[in-house]
Amino acid sequence: MSFDELIRIYSKPMDIIPTGISEEGRPPEVIKAIFFDVYGTLLMSRAGDIGSAVKDSREHMADIDAMLRRCHIGKEPDVFLQEFYTAIEEEKEKRKACGIDYPEVDIETIWQTVTGIEDRSLIRRCAVEYELLVNPVYPMPHVVELLARCRERGIPMGIVSNAQFYTPLFFSSLLGMDLASLGFIDDFIFFSYLQGYCKPSLVLFERVAAAIEAAGIPIGHVLYVGNDMLKDICPAGRIGFHTVLFAGDGRSLNLQRGDERVRNVRPDMVVTDLSQILGCIV
Repeated sequence: MSFDELIRIYSKPMDIIPTGISEEGRPPEVIKAIFFDVYGTLLMSRAGDIGSAVKDSREHMADIDAMLRRCHIGKEPDVFLQEFYTAIEEEKEKRKACGIDYPEVDIETIWQTVTGIEDRSLIRRCAVEYELLVNPVYPMPHVVELLARCRERGIPMGIVSNAQFYTPLFFSSLLGMDLASLGFIDDFIFFSYLQGYCKPSLVLFERVAAAIEAAGIPIGHVLYVGNDMLKDICPAGRIGFHTVLFAGDGRSLNLQRGDERVRNVRPDMVVTDLSQILGCIV
């Protein structure tokens, strides 16, 4: 079974969960580039931290057991999950010891470490199916229209996302076009697993800013859209981007209430539907 078939089998339409938050604000400058988060912004998703991932995984033990058997992994699901998330945490701790504030792992390497499988195609298939089991995704309403408008207006688009190798596959399968065809600039795509840093690391956003400046685009004319106050709005604002908090789905909106790091952080704009960003694109 191809990745495309696998993604289509597991990715089903989801109902939006209202957040009770209202649209407000507007970026004060003409927008010359726009960057997006992926999970919870462009794609409907429950993606969160390791703690929530473990919880979500344990809600699908029977499915995980069946998946492990299909992939010829001779481990009970509870044993696998413990080893899997322990390996992730241990790898992150190693990288923190090397001075990386918010380290990211390469999930392929984690799978190989935990399973001992050397066949890369099998490892990748396992990783994709597991991700879809515990964190199904589906295009956010009006994402196609928003990306199309940006392409039509010639506005460069980029991505800053905590992501893995399978993230671009989700776009190809669910939107019918690869990232380049959708209008994303290769030099403006920053996936955490390739950078070694994940959000909210300012290092990641500093690299984004350097790429934007190298392209001759003023930082003050860049819009960044994300669903998490700490991981998206806070670092993007510190770099100098105009920020949009996407508050369109209750399963993924994260206001990080009570976190001192976002106490005085305010987005320039709050939207509850991606179509509301269209007014910023002229």
